[in-house]
Amino acid sequence: MIAFPNCKINLGLNILAKREDGFHDIETVFYPVNFTDALEITASDTETSLQVTGLELNSDHINSCTKAYQLLKSIFPQLPPVNIHLHKAIPSGAGLGGGSADASATLQLLDAKFDLQLSQQQLADYALALGSDCPFFILNRPCIATGRGEILKEVTVDLTGYKIFLVNPGIHINTADAFSKIIRAVPHKKINEIIIQPVSTWQNELTNDFEAPLFSLYPQLSEIKNDLYKQGATYAAMSGSGSTIYGIFKKEKTIIAGNKNYFYKTINDL
Repeated sequence: MIAFPNCKINLGLNILAKREDGFHDIETVFYPVNFTDALEITASDTETSLQVTGLELNSDHINSCTKAYQLLKSIFPQLPPVNIHLHKAIPSGAGLGGGSADASATLQLLDAKFDLQLSQQQLADYALALGSDCPFFILNRPCIATGRGEILKEVTVDLTGYKIFLVNPGIHINTADAFSKIIRAVPHKKINEIIIQPVSTWQNELTNDFEAPLFSLYPQLSEIKNDLYKQGATYAAMSGSGSTIYGIFKKEKTIIAGNKNYFYKTINDL
């Protein structure tokens, strides 16, 4: 069985408080983006194996699929061994949720292949054990996310007539380190109030709390964002804890990819 796990971008990201369990309460919009990895699971005659092709990954992302398998195996001991082939196109450590998408897709493929008959809520509950944003990829529709990212409420985001342009400079940002640099402040307006307004109003309203500390550490991130606005982006921001910067452009806009060492991707199908 084959699946194509898509990534996401964050439309706004407010870090509200650090919790007693070590996680953070957040407010964001997860928006699914039609840029995917490829994941195939087949039966194995011997033991479970993982083959990764495509982009090079760090160990956390390489293990996300096997962690998902091991989780279900602990709940369903009868689960047979499998061969997992993951072809990576989504950069890792990029704020796009690629590893989480792969883990969630592994749960869904195993459920379908071996007729585990899991409900969407059960899949989301298991996904949460793998990562705070993993439940989103089970639902995989635009959502306002609160709590640690697992409390999801569907929201309508109108990007008709727009395309998304992703720029990743290849900087791997550790999420825990990024959280440690946040200076929390009470947001002046809730994201759910901003997101229903036209995209043209977002620039001065829809913010990502990770940008200020990370832009000071990595000035090239700020330069990328500024360049996207110079090229006519209606809105530009960092996704998650970075390091991907995205621009939302009118579809007719021409965008020039500047630095040949950066990763670029245009998504027209929103």
